[in-house]
Amino acid sequence: MKHTLSVLVEDESGVLSRIAGLFARRGFNIDSLAVGPAEKEGISRITMSVGGDNRTIEQLIKQLYKLVNILDVQNVTNIACIERELMLIKLSVVPNHRSYILEIANIFRAKVVDISKNSLILEVTGDPGKIFAIQQILYQYSILQIARTGKITLVRELNVNTELLKKSLEDYNNPLYS
Repeated sequence: MKHTLSVLVEDESGVLSRIAGLFARRGFNIDSLAVGPAEKEGISRITMSVGGDNRTIEQLIKQLYKLVNILDVQNVTNIACIERELMLIKLSVVPNHRSYILEIANIFRAKVVDISKNSLILEVTGDPGKIFAIQQILYQYSILQIARTGKITLVRELNVNTELLKKSLEDYNNPLYS
């Protein structure tokens, strides 16, 4: 199972290296990693996605707390969160496909950030599912390059899982359940 960890660290050189070393020593692969300044000066937030069962992740969290400069570690996998990623995708475009690609971009609320005679670059921001979906649809066209950020996440203050609510509303409005 994939787990998402949110780690607050002191913004010091070598912190990320120590964390990566811990993961490497234990044979873990970090699937996604994003680092940036947090709400307080001198503190950074690291958001990482890593595979493993619950027991293994608990052990990993205990090991993270033993590292210098780690302030807080939170497994936000099963907590109501807002998750976002950014993807830039460069496509080779032939004239008769341009309008189809632009229509797909419009549906996914992607922005065209560069365009030329033979290619275009889209910027897509959204939850990981949205990024995956548009990427799968665009595979039918000639993808030249993809660059993706790691997933970033913040816990919802009211602890309301809107994905669960959305699913409940879909089920409620589905005539098969009436």
